[in-house]
Amino acid sequence: MDYSLVIAAAQAAGPCPVGEEPSWGRRVHALTVDLHLIAQQAAQDIDRLESASRFVAFLEDVGIEESSRRGLLTLRSPAGETEHIRTEQQETDRGRDLIERARGLRGRWVLVFRYNEKASATRSVRMLAHLMDLGDGAIAVNLAKKILLDDADGAVPRAQAAWTEAGLPDSGAVSVEQLQQARAGLRGE
Repeated sequence: MDYSLVIAAAQAAGPCPVGEEPSWGRRVHALTVDLHLIAQQAAQDIDRLESASRFVAFLEDVGIEESSRRGLLTLRSPAGETEHIRTEQQETDRGRDLIERARGLRGRWVLVFRYNEKASATRSVRMLAHLMDLGDGAIAVNLAKKILLDDADGAVPRAQAAWTEAGLPDSGAVSVEQLQQARAGLRGE
C-alpha cells in the first residue's frame, strides 16, 4: 500500500493535539479519502490531456449555448477558419472553470486541447480539455481581414470600407482593439 496520501493528509491536518488523537485520526482519514478522490480526478484529466489533439487558435468569443448550458468558444485558426468548441456544462465546477478561463483569454492566441465526446451513435461533439495562453492578441493582417470579411457576410466593399475607415495597415499585424474598432465601424457603432 502507498502511504504517501496518508502522510500528506497528516501534514495537512497539522500536529495532533494532546488528548485529541481520535478526532485528529478521523480528520486525517477524511483528508486521505479527499486526496485520493482528487488524485483520481487529476489522473482522468491528465489522461484526457494526453490523448487530446492540440492546435493554436485565436480565441475570438466565449458564450453560453442555451440548449445545453455549455460554454461555446469561437476560435480562429491562423488560416482564418472559424471553429466552435464546447466546454462541459456551466453548472459543473470544471465547466465553470473552463468558461471563466476562456473569458479571461478572449482576444489572445491560445493552445487548445480538444477531444471528441460522443453525442449519439453517429455524432460527436468537439470538447475543450484545456487552454494555454500563448500571448497578446496581435493578429496578422490577412487573418484580421478574413474576420472582418466574415463579419460583413462576404461583402468585400463593406469590409474594405470598414478597414480603411479604421485606418488599419495593409501588411503586418493589428491589435485586437484595432480589429474591434473596424468591426464596430462595420456594425455602424
